[in-house]
Amino acid sequence: MRLFVNGTGASAGGGLTYLRNLLPHLAEQEDLQCVVALNAGTKDNLPTFPKISFCEPARSKNAFIRFAEEQIVLPRMLRQSRSDVLLSIGNFALRNCPVPQILLSRNALYTSADFYQDVRQRNEFRLLADSRIKASLAKRSILEADLTIAPTDAFARELQLWTGKPVFALHHGFDPNEFFRDQSALPAYIEARLAEPGDAVRLLHVSHYNYYRNFETLFRALALLKARLKGKPVKLFLTCRLSPRQNPGAYKTERAAQLIRHLGIEEDVIQLAHIPYSRLHQLYRACDIYVSAAYAESFAHPLVEAMACGLPLAISDIAVHREVSTGSALYFGRFAPEELAAAVHGITNSQSLAKSLSQQGLRRARDFSWKQHVERILELATSAAQSHRTN
Repeated sequence: MRLFVNGTGASAGGGLTYLRNLLPHLAEQEDLQCVVALNAGTKDNLPTFPKISFCEPARSKNAFIRFAEEQIVLPRMLRQSRSDVLLSIGNFALRNCPVPQILLSRNALYTSADFYQDVRQRNEFRLLADSRIKASLAKRSILEADLTIAPTDAFARELQLWTGKPVFALHHGFDPNEFFRDQSALPAYIEARLAEPGDAVRLLHVSHYNYYRNFETLFRALALLKARLKGKPVKLFLTCRLSPRQNPGAYKTERAAQLIRHLGIEEDVIQLAHIPYSRLHQLYRACDIYVSAAYAESFAHPLVEAMACGLPLAISDIAVHREVSTGSALYFGRFAPEELAAAVHGITNSQSLAKSLSQQGLRRARDFSWKQHVERILELATSAAQSHRTN
């Protein structure tokens, strides 16, 4: 089979993680030829394989111009490559696709009332309009695709309610051999930040800065937690910097940085900046508890990574989080910093609770497999190609 993967929607975060894990397993398939379309510069962040070729159908940095260019260029590329199936992994489908199309819809913002309210409260009306337009395109894409896949049952149900069309749920995977392969140490400056002070409670949140991961609730909880711990140091480690132009997307960091100063926790929020994916496991294992206050998610890869590293979780009570973690976490209201502080305090004060959550997380992480994910994708693609030929 000839598979064409449209990965132009994957430039950071979960999209890039998905491609990084998808490609090695596609390359292992003996009877598969694969072409992957990427944005300019993305290839440098991905592994390469002899059986997988890359192309750049659209070079514009503007998402809407790039989408329009793809609608013109991709059909020609599909025909030239004699592809049997198109796998679109970035929420938007190719209109009038000449081959069967499987769409991966994985952006929870388009259906999130919390996100739209958040953006309105920030008076970011350009971002609001941009998101509404993209949501309309994403909804139309689900209606046009031959098959739409969501990464969790919870998000699949949400998309079905939104569009009225059936959506297939297929969990994203996890590959422990690949994730833990690189055993080289973290850079010395990061090791130094993790080591001071030695008796601190180390909280971790892995994400570039955005609004839907709800950083502000994390910061408010940290201030409350400091009071609860009565002098015991607590540190929140971030894999981003709250500075202009230091994060992908149009998210403004000034409000979050100001909140840190207002709460007096500047010394307790450690902004590590981006950590290479191959080294992330070192960071997880150097911390004590993984925290997330996200109000919108379609899967949340860091939860699986944290569980695989044995970290107990304190995470917001949303359906996707409950599905992915399945009992390996303490949950709190997504806008309730006092509940998050209480959850972290409970874990730090009970070794038996921390151990139980850690053990459940280790077991749960084994349920996710990129190999099985890719095998199921290819089964669906083969079925779609065969059905297309008979029709």
